[in-house]
Amino acid sequence: MTLSPYAPIIGLFALAAAFALFSIAAARLTGPRRYNKAKLEAYECGIEPSPQPVGGGRFPIKFYLTAMLFIVFDIEIIFLYPWAVSFDALPIFGFVEMVLFIVAVFVAYAYVWRRGGLDWD
Repeated sequence: MTLSPYAPIIGLFALAAAFALFSIAAARLTGPRRYNKAKLEAYECGIEPSPQPVGGGRFPIKFYLTAMLFIVFDIEIIFLYPWAVSFDALPIFGFVEMVLFIVAVFVAYAYVWRRGGLDWD
């Protein structure tokens, strides 16, 4: 059993691990070690950080719904690319399946729109 087909992949993983370890070691060696209160605080785009409760703040559900919608449409685009590339080689079955897929995603989009999931208050 020869591992020669896997040698480039193993080499790539080894190179990535070496780069990660080198980056961490170089940052530890060359980075400043003088910490103060301002450096240890959270940075929020140049504005003063808002105070957080001791147990952590709760985010509104709209953030998660927006993220989930983004993921759904991102996955749809991922499925559309290979279909578009091989469109000429697919028979009518491929076209019908993609139309059904797009209709299913559009129905989900219309449902979310109708329920107010896209309204940002």
